[in-house]
Amino acid sequence: MSRAAGDARPTVQDVPGGWLDPELATLTRERFFDPDWIYERKFDGERCLAYRADGKVWLTTRNRQLVNSTYPELAAALEAQSATGFVIDGEVVALEGDATSFSRLQQRLGVRNPDAALMRAVPVVYFVFDVLRADGNDVRALSLRARKSVLRKMLTYGGPIRFTVHRSESGPARAYWEHALASGWEGLVVKRADSRYVAGRSRDWLKFKAENNQEFVIGGFTDPQRSRVGFGALLIGYYDEDGKLAYAGKVGTGFDEATLTSLRQTLDGLEQPQPAFDHGSLPRAGVHWVRPELVGQVGFSEWTTAGQLRHPRYLGLRRDKEAASVTRERPT
Repeated sequence: MSRAAGDARPTVQDVPGGWLDPELATLTRERFFDPDWIYERKFDGERCLAYRADGKVWLTTRNRQLVNSTYPELAAALEAQSATGFVIDGEVVALEGDATSFSRLQQRLGVRNPDAALMRAVPVVYFVFDVLRADGNDVRALSLRARKSVLRKMLTYGGPIRFTVHRSESGPARAYWEHALASGWEGLVVKRADSRYVAGRSRDWLKFKAENNQEFVIGGFTDPQRSRVGFGALLIGYYDEDGKLAYAGKVGTGFDEATLTSLRQTLDGLEQPQPAFDHGSLPRAGVHWVRPELVGQVGFSEWTTAGQLRHPRYLGLRRDKEAASVTRERPT
């Protein structure tokens, strides 16, 4: 829908200076602790870039959705900053104690103009970890250490805007990893300290995951059994190297009753007669197929030799990922 005449509210189409694609980390099996790398906490939230120019703020997801109205307290806090002409990178999270909870963040995702009660019940925090423009200047060619120094000095931190701390020396980095494991964090993001900021997937940023989880395309669901409402399980998959939707199994845990009911309503609107999955051993009884448009985050213990998930659990819907971009994460 186009804006009314005289409406100066920002949209993602007019971000100042043009859209900048974020840098993405690569999953790895490696575990090393090297002073030439920095070690940051891996957050379980929604990746967001924030643009500011001419007194306006554009808070955007990585797939170019404007979310100022979803997180008004973050937009207001960024508007209150004295710094201008910046583009910063970070993650919006909901905290449960010291842990980030994507399940809790689900209560805020997609809610425009949340009321005060919801914002009090599910406060969000924006952990900022990089800067792409500062004072109107492109700083992506600077080393990560230099960019982090610029970022630390550029903004005022506190309230919902937080600076992402890091460790760099070998001993403290190893202790940080052990703390991540003991605290139930998702893991660490490990970044080459002298690297510039580049768009897209990079081996200068690596994911040390403490548990297995990734996005999957939802391609169907099963009927609920006994007293369960909504549906029994989601049928999930990912796009293989040939661009075909491969079946990865079903996930039937991690749902509360409200999620079962609301997600079933959404799925009913996507139902189609034939499966979108191109290959895999599909269930046949009590199954409903849907257009592969929704993306869910799923935790699991491991992949089986048959290419399906062991002990999967549903974590929530992802609106910041396009279904067509979902592939199987393979550690390098």
